[in-house]
Amino acid sequence: MIGFTTVAETIDFSGIDTLMFTSKQAVKVADQIDQKWKEYPSIAIGNATKKQIEDLGGEVIYQPQHFYGEVLSQDIAMFFRERKILYLRPNEVSFDAKTFLAKQGIRLFEQIIYETTCVKYDKEDMPQKDAVIIFTSPSTIHCFFRNFSWDPSYTAVVIGEATKVHLPKGARYAVAKEPLIASCIEKAEEILLSSNSK
Repeated sequence: MIGFTTVAETIDFSGIDTLMFTSKQAVKVADQIDQKWKEYPSIAIGNATKKQIEDLGGEVIYQPQHFYGEVLSQDIAMFFRERKILYLRPNEVSFDAKTFLAKQGIRLFEQIIYETTCVKYDKEDMPQKDAVIIFTSPSTIHCFFRNFSWDPSYTAVVIGEATKVHLPKGARYAVAKEPLIASCIEKAEEILLSSNSK
C-alpha cells in the first residue's frame, strides 16, 4: 500500500550522542545517506528494527519490551534522561514522542529522512469479500482508504495497538502477537484456517 522516498541528503549529528529508530526502513535510509550513523548507539523499536541495525553494523543499546508510543516515551524518560537523542523518522508518525518527552523535560531531536507515499490501485483491484487484510502501520490503513472502501466481511490484522486505532469503527480485527510482519502473517493464517474449518 505504501512506497518510500528519501527526503534528506545529509544527517545532522551535531550535539547528539544516541539515535532512535522506529522502523527498519529508517535504518536502511540512514545507511544510504550517511554511514556515520553506525558510530552512535541506537534505541531500536521492534525486533525487525533491532535486527536491521545489527545487520548493517550498528549497536543497539536498548530495545523496549513494549513499542507503543507512550510506553516507549516513558522508558526513554526513565533510562535516557541525560542522553541527547536524535530520532531519524518518516514524515508521519503514529505517536508524537517529541511533545510527550518535552512534558518530561527531555528534548528529543528529530530529523525527517524519508516519507511514505500511497501506491495507486484501480477499483477492480479491491480485495474480495471475506478477505483478511494485514496492516503494518497507520499509513497502510490511510493508503488503503485512498484506494478502496471497507467491506463488512473483511477482517483486519494489525501489527499493534497504535495501528489498530486507525481502523474504521466496527471493523473486525485481530492484533498480531508480536510487532512483526511474520507475526501478522501467522495471525492471518490462523483466521483463514479457522474460517475455512467452519
